[in-house]
This record gives sequence, structure tokens and C-alpha cells, in this order.
Amino acid sequence: MYKQSEIREYFDDFIDEQDPNWIVENLDDLHYHAFSTDYYIIGTWKAEQWLASHAFECIGVIRDYELDNFGEVSTDFSNPEKVANMYVYIIGETVVQEYINKSEELA
Repeated sequence: MYKQSEIREYFDDFIDEQDPNWIVENLDDLHYHAFSTDYYIIGTWKAEQWLASHAFECIGVIRDYELDNFGEVSTDFSNPEKVANMYVYIIGETVVQEYINKSEELA
């Protein structure tokens, strides 16, 4: 997936900044805290640069995700900032789940 390693690095940095006890207490809400409490990308120009030639790929991922989970598409695809941040949110689910699975294997 586009930029998955960058998004994983962002999450790893987030985890490194947290207290280990907080992580354990908030394991079920890690995705929310890492990807929903603040924007990953702020600004239209920055979002356009980040999406680059992958904008339609990202839109496709968002469309499929929203249709599968909500039965409708609600993201405003004319807004690059919303597209970039929703894409990061979606990829973040996979990244967090991989982290949780790895943590459970080590426990």
C-alpha cells in the first residue's frame, strides 16, 4: 500500500512517546489516539504533494473501505486534505492491528 511504511513509522514514533502502562491500558483505543485525535497532514498543498500521482489509488481505498464499513461514501474527494487524512486513518488500522498482534505474540 502507498506510504504504508511512512505511516508505520509515524505510529512507531507515537508509540515511542507513550508510557508503556498507558499503552497497555489503551490497547483497544490505540488507533483512535494515533490517527483520530489530530490530522496527519494539514494543508491542501501539503496533501496534494503527499498524494502526488497516487491520489486515485488512495480514493479507491477510501471508497472501498467506506462502502464496506458504512454502505456509503462520505469523504469529500474534492478536498486533498480530507483524502490524505482518511487514507492514513484506514492504513493506520492495519498498522495498529499488526502492532497489537506482534505484542500478543511477545506476551
